Amino acid sequence: MMTGDKNKDVAESSEVLNISSIDIEQKRNSHEIEQQSNFHEIELKKISLDGTEEKRDSHDPEGNRKSCVTEEKINHSNSHNIGEKADSHEHEGKINSHEGDEPPEKGTITTRSPNAPIIKKKRGGWKLAILLLANQGLATLAFFGVGVNLVLFLVRVLEQSNSVAANNVSKWTGTVYLFSLVGAFLSDSYWGRYLTCAVFQVFFVMGLGLMTLTSWIFLIHPSGCGNGEKLCNPPSETGVGLFYLSIYLVAFGYGGHQPTIATFGADQFDEADPEQQKSRAIFFSYFYFALNVGCLFSNTILVYYEDQGYWNIGFVASLGSAVVALLSYLMGSSRYRYIKPCGNPLPRVAQVFVAAAKKWHVVPADADDLYEMEGKESAIKGSRKILHSNEIEFLDKAATITDKDQNEKNPWRLCTVTQVEEAKCVLKLLPIWLCTIIYSVIFTQMASLFVEQGDVMHAKIGNFHIPAASMSAFDICSVLIATGIYRQVLVPLAGRLSGNPKGLSELQRMGIGLIIGLFAMVAAGVTEIARRKYVEPGKRISSLSIFWQIPQYVCVGVSEVFMYVGQLEFFNGEAPDGIKSFGSSLCMASISLGNYVSSMLVAVVMGITARGSDPGWIPNNLNEGHMDRFYFLIAGLAVIDFVIYVYLSKRYKYINLEGPENEEESQESRDDEVLRCV
Repeated sequence: MMTGDKNKDVAESSEVLNISSIDIEQKRNSHEIEQQSNFHEIELKKISLDGTEEKRDSHDPEGNRKSCVTEEKINHSNSHNIGEKADSHEHEGKINSHEGDEPPEKGTITTRSPNAPIIKKKRGGWKLAILLLANQGLATLAFFGVGVNLVLFLVRVLEQSNSVAANNVSKWTGTVYLFSLVGAFLSDSYWGRYLTCAVFQVFFVMGLGLMTLTSWIFLIHPSGCGNGEKLCNPPSETGVGLFYLSIYLVAFGYGGHQPTIATFGADQFDEADPEQQKSRAIFFSYFYFALNVGCLFSNTILVYYEDQGYWNIGFVASLGSAVVALLSYLMGSSRYRYIKPCGNPLPRVAQVFVAAAKKWHVVPADADDLYEMEGKESAIKGSRKILHSNEIEFLDKAATITDKDQNEKNPWRLCTVTQVEEAKCVLKLLPIWLCTIIYSVIFTQMASLFVEQGDVMHAKIGNFHIPAASMSAFDICSVLIATGIYRQVLVPLAGRLSGNPKGLSELQRMGIGLIIGLFAMVAAGVTEIARRKYVEPGKRISSLSIFWQIPQYVCVGVSEVFMYVGQLEFFNGEAPDGIKSFGSSLCMASISLGNYVSSMLVAVVMGITARGSDPGWIPNNLNEGHMDRFYFLIAGLAVIDFVIYVYLSKRYKYINLEGPENEEESQESRDDEVLRCV
């Protein structure tokens, strides 16, 4: 009886233990399910944020990649529901669990287990930016391998006069950078940065190939001619026609490529990340640095061979560099960070002016009452909202809601605040941009009159002849040195003094660049006066050393660091999201108009000064002219331009963008913290 009771007690105890173990196991499973539920919920929040960023920023090279943005509510009651919703969201939001070392897809967060570290596949960043900087250096080497000595090619091979050759080079260089507007338009509106860069580089390679073949077959005869001593055969009409076609293909390809590659490089850094935002600002300095590294090789090695009559060697080297640049660009196709084009900006801007004109007699509403889309989305596809500004208030009429607008939302009568501010930004940038054109007149003298001036100066060290065009190496070296000094010394120093982490604002740097460029013209004028004093009667070459040109080249180089790097940062930063490439192209367009204005000035000056027996300021024989007066004329125009620039820059108000990414970033940080705890 006692034994039976004992067995019964043991059985009951065993049953209790089994029940307890089952309860413990159920609680453990419940806890694991709850952890997984929290984990998946945070994953989905993270993807939603990444998806929002992708929707705004990303697309594939052909512009066909679709952003995935979804909002899901996860039922935490059981793991079955969690699994179903995760599977459903895997199709929409690309939540993947990867095995082994397979890299995650773009914009996804992956883990091997809930406790494993988060691995996120990154696109863009400095590795891709460096690849684009290399592309810029190689493309620049190819371009300046042609452009820097083009004025001498026209004089020696095509038998043009100095003034005609200088004008033709100015027009060609102007056309190069005018095509930058074409590239920027296609990039912002339809093709996107990646495809635009690729297409224009193909045209660039085609132009260099045609030029190389044309020069070899039609123009460079006999071999080695065009070195300043050995004359070439008279050029044929066919050869001249094909040559001009080829160099304008080069202009089209390089011009369309330049502003787009600059913006595409900046796109590799996410503005929502404070660290990457700093890198984005630094990128433009390195961009100009890479440009000058490419120039250094073409302006020394290639120029030397071309000056000795080996033009085809220089052209073949330029072609090879362009081909390598194109191939290196294509190598990063799968890893670039892409920004979707925002559509044609012309109708958007036109709608603002038309809507404002239709409401001519309407009083603009208060800022809080102007029309704007609700939520974080902008009316401009892929663009952040722009906050209202109190400038050019007439255009606010376009966003003022009238009784007629209540019944019908007509985009040609009612525009959003963002759309109106985009039009305002364009209008505000134009006066500043116009003030940079005179500086570009200064800059373009390096490729024309500086070379012609150096060509009639003593340029020998022993038996070694220094090509006049290679003196631009001093400009390049000054750019490289000044860039390092500016970033490492001036920015920290100015930052401590002014409280601005950038050191000097972009507008301040551009003003400093204009002043230094003015001094370059004064130095060039003084050098020309000295050169003419050392000309012996009956001789073409002055005994004054060509190294007297160093100050003018160095001044231009230092001024570029302040002016052109400042322009790239300013116009790219102040341009709304929908027209970023247009902002970068304004810098190139300034160079373009600078060349056209320089050409016009030469023509006007020669038309006024070359009368009767007077040969004018820039005759074929520079010893009979007064090129120094032309330099001083440009310096005088620069003084007037600087006064106007200071007036405008003091009144300029910077763009004010809405930053929804800040909220997303803080939420993302909170999610990361919870993930680490899990």
